[in-house]
Amino acid sequence: MLNNIGLPGLILIAVVVLVLFGRGKISSLMGEVGKGITSFKRGISDGNAEIENEKATTAKDVTPEGEKDKV
Repeated sequence: MLNNIGLPGLILIAVVVLVLFGRGKISSLMGEVGKGITSFKRGISDGNAEIENEKATTAKDVTPEGEKDKV
């Protein structure tokens, strides 16, 4: 069904959406989408940093006792 839309169909859909919602509503909606994407990326980054910090704190020191004092 969606395989036959093509470029003219997409342009027609964009024009209809623009007429129905108006330029201001679409721009505010896109701003909210951008904020959501930014928040999602920040959450992923914070989660990865938290996992890395947890791994670093639970890591064992496997250096032999005689080698710890050497520089």
